[in-house]
Amino acid sequence: MIDNNQLLRFTTAGSVDDGKSTLIGRLLYDSKSIFEDQLEAVEKTSLRKGHQGVDLALFTDGLKDEREQGITIDVAYRYFTTPKRKFIIADTPGHVQYTRNMVTGASTANAAIILVDARHGVIEQTKRHSFIASLLHIPHILVCINKMDLVDYNEEAYNTVINQFEEFSSKLIVKDVRFIPISALKGDNVVNRSDNMTWYQGAPLLHTLETIHISSDINKIDMRFPVQTVLRPQSDTHRDYRGYAGRLSSGIIRKGDNITVLPSGFTSKVKSIDTFEESLEEAFAPMSVSVTLEDDIDVGRGDMIVRTNNKPEATQDIDVMLCWLHNNPAKPRAKYTIKHTSNDQRAMIKEVIYKININTLDRDKEDKELKMNDIAKVKIRTTKPLMVDNYRDNKTTGSIILIDDATNETVAAGMIK
Repeated sequence: MIDNNQLLRFTTAGSVDDGKSTLIGRLLYDSKSIFEDQLEAVEKTSLRKGHQGVDLALFTDGLKDEREQGITIDVAYRYFTTPKRKFIIADTPGHVQYTRNMVTGASTANAAIILVDARHGVIEQTKRHSFIASLLHIPHILVCINKMDLVDYNEEAYNTVINQFEEFSSKLIVKDVRFIPISALKGDNVVNRSDNMTWYQGAPLLHTLETIHISSDINKIDMRFPVQTVLRPQSDTHRDYRGYAGRLSSGIIRKGDNITVLPSGFTSKVKSIDTFEESLEEAFAPMSVSVTLEDDIDVGRGDMIVRTNNKPEATQDIDVMLCWLHNNPAKPRAKYTIKHTSNDQRAMIKEVIYKININTLDRDKEDKELKMNDIAKVKIRTTKPLMVDNYRDNKTTGSIILIDDATNETVAAGMIK
């Protein structure tokens, strides 16, 4: 059974002109998720450009440069809802030089839609985007084989792409891959089932997105509660209240649980779990709550409350798959601020172990310079221990960002291995 309020985040990726923006436009248009004024504006632009019908791609190409060039440059976020589910779409660029944008857009996704042109099959960009989806451990990958109308809805062309993708993806860590033949322009198998491809027995794209099971994507075993702030209301009704507020990264916290506060190692029991409206017997990720403890111990922002018998690793040396986001390359042994959950520390990139050639997936151990869009395995040393998990087990406690102190700009995002 699908929870009607459940939110599914998905990202779209594909080469330039594979039809990503058209596909999203078709999803929004056919599911009637577009406001009338938005529809009017796009109809006028389409008419001005000399198009015969509505140019669906204009619903997502929000930047002026994108509309003029007909391409996606930045990550465009779109929200829509159906009776069965709510959706947030991250439409990411197809160009090589925007790898960092795809990493940003895909980092919180439950699913990735990878578009492949039925005429061209699996190309370098397909491999690059599939690798990033695998690197970010996106649980569900939907390979949409687009422009089937241009190959006369031929089943053989569809099967050729499946064989090419399966041969390549055998090297990747991907749990769930599904293939859907579509025509975003004509609307085949996007929202409505296609009459032109009766040989395809699967569900259309929207139905797949509405019914894909995502509840099990959240780690329910390892309870991790990074403390964001300490609540001391000092009001008449809450004179002695001391609550530790934050958002559960994973797992379930219950009243009476034996807990340990890291990094101090102090132990206690959960006295209460509170929200603004009520007290709860238990809370689960990704709920935001305030937790009180039986004992009066020193807990502050950046600390982490965990179960006593299930702790993350506390370490100052971490191995990270790092994507460099900034125009300026990484400075050797330069110091950065590292953000990990609610914890800010000083850190240094000690060593670049290898860089990944995203086109071939080969490891380059000679080139040690980190430039924009590079993805590399690095060793990072922090001034104080961080409480970390493997990114594969916990995306929140397994991810970090690096910030340049001089400019306060985010320069890199990383996944702890």
